[in-house]
Amino acid sequence: MFNRLNLLIVTIALASASIGLLASLWLQPPTNAPAVQKSTFSGIGAARTDFQRPDLRGISHKLSEWDGKLILLNFWASWCGPCREEMPLLDRSQQRYAAKGLQVIGIAADTDTATQAFLKKSPVAYPILVDDPEHGDLSLDYGNTRSVLPYTVLIGREGRVLAQHFGEFSESSLERWLAPHL
Repeated sequence: MFNRLNLLIVTIALASASIGLLASLWLQPPTNAPAVQKSTFSGIGAARTDFQRPDLRGISHKLSEWDGKLILLNFWASWCGPCREEMPLLDRSQQRYAAKGLQVIGIAADTDTATQAFLKKSPVAYPILVDDPEHGDLSLDYGNTRSVLPYTVLIGREGRVLAQHFGEFSESSLERWLAPHL
């Protein structure tokens, strides 16, 4: 027995199924969308990942060039206010603790042009390497799963990740963070 109520139920069900199909097609990412980058970070105590990135003159550097030093790897961007505020503190720390083996390395999560323009106005004495976002996110390989900037990782002289820090340092918090490792 097919009455109006049954016809209404079938019509509503078909309309709902059609709307669901159209919504799933519309919300599906395009087939040429880039793959989502996954973190390869193994955690505190893990061996650091070696990488190669260019400096501001276009000369490529590997992290392993600084093996044997205590490396403060700082991920930042020219558009990031807390990053810009933190950089003078990192520069002073580099100068203060260089004799104790500290090497600050800035990783600009920015374009080469934006990085150079910023550093013309606010230069730092430590090396800056460029991790152009068009080529992935190196900070993810060092545990920045929150996509926070600034993000800092401390790598020991033997090449193991000692600590990670999300967000901006104050002078006292950076001192406390570094002290056990200097």
